[in-house]
Amino acid sequence: MNTSEAISASAVKDLAERRLDWRHKAVPASENGTTHADFLAAQHSLADLQTPLLTLDAAALTANADRLASWCAEKGVLLAPHGKTTMAPQLWTEQLNRGAWGITLANFAQLRVARGFGVRNLQLANSLTDPHAIKWVAEASPDTRILSWIDSLGTVDIINRTLAGSDAVLEVLVELGAHGGRTGARGVDAAMEVARAIAASPNLRLVGVSGYEGSLAHTADDAGLAAVRGYLAQMRLLHENLLADGLYGTDSVILTAGGSAYFDDVVAVLSPCISEGSPSAEKTVDLMIRSGAYIIHDDGFYRGISPFSREGGQPFTAGMHGWARVVSQTEPGLAILDAGKRDLPFDEGLPEPQLIGPTLGGPMTPLVGAEITSVNDQHSFMTFDPTTTTVRPGDVVRLGLSHPCTAFDKWTIIPVLAGAASADSTGDQTVVDLIHTFF
Repeated sequence: MNTSEAISASAVKDLAERRLDWRHKAVPASENGTTHADFLAAQHSLADLQTPLLTLDAAALTANADRLASWCAEKGVLLAPHGKTTMAPQLWTEQLNRGAWGITLANFAQLRVARGFGVRNLQLANSLTDPHAIKWVAEASPDTRILSWIDSLGTVDIINRTLAGSDAVLEVLVELGAHGGRTGARGVDAAMEVARAIAASPNLRLVGVSGYEGSLAHTADDAGLAAVRGYLAQMRLLHENLLADGLYGTDSVILTAGGSAYFDDVVAVLSPCISEGSPSAEKTVDLMIRSGAYIIHDDGFYRGISPFSREGGQPFTAGMHGWARVVSQTEPGLAILDAGKRDLPFDEGLPEPQLIGPTLGGPMTPLVGAEITSVNDQHSFMTFDPTTTTVRPGDVVRLGLSHPCTAFDKWTIIPVLAGAASADSTGDQTVVDLIHTFF
């Protein structure tokens, strides 16, 4: 790897030589044994694939990636996309090529994937409490930067004991939580106590403050936004207290928050903390958001709550769709589809029937009034009005999906289509890439 690369271009390029077979349910049986590169060279289309299926929209991915990169540049904030959303180094490359600081991960296994693909700047949005993980991070190569979070004195103690006698120093951020939230020290006073323990440790260096506002709200109504903004104000107060007490162990401080639902509020509340490193500034302070779902977006949860949807401007575009075939239609107004929990996300809303047609890649028409009412492991229950809509066994339904974080983990390979089919198009689209995931 070229040490100037944000991710190893050669490691990502090597994915094109991977052989496709029965381990990849998105790959047609007729292509068993071919390579990724040969599959694309054959110019396959949607019609060559089979159901159940998850696909991505190339135009939407590009537009979404460009949109947030431009917004971050305009606001003067860093972006470290949460890689756990896709666990797809090809998509990480697109984000890094647009100026992302690095990639955020959720656990040790994901860190290892990212390092395996040569990502240089990594953030673990979690605490290191596994001794194996602590030692692995401590022994990372000099060209790798790994930040992790700490929210308790117990974590400080585990790291101190694991690295006792070592000259390794881990860069960490003190994590602020809130009552009813997930991780994070419960309140500014508790976080300050943790920060003092970090500052006193020979194996730790405090480089910033971290938090996640998304666990405190699930809506964009007044109550939800008030909870988010109140929490972010506490993050700012913690940062100011750390500055006043001289507890940072660096001249370059990072404040990080911001999932894909409230990143605008993060910037509004915390951007006044940003400094440009002028001679009069005590520290250089950068604000870093960690939005991960934005590059895919959806037709469900994020469609409704994304800042770009709420502000009335140009929203992100849904970049993923499910495709399922009718396998049973023995009761009026009820069709059973061949995609279920093992194929499509369901935790943030059930799939949304959008289009129907007699074949995959063939003509499709709007599916009005239909609804997915429940999903089993391998099936979905779709209700419809039999007096206005005809549904037959073998018909294919295009589904809008909610929550990319629980869509990608169900697929080892995801075909990327040239563009979304409109209701009156032939429906067939060229496969322009295959995205490999590593969950």
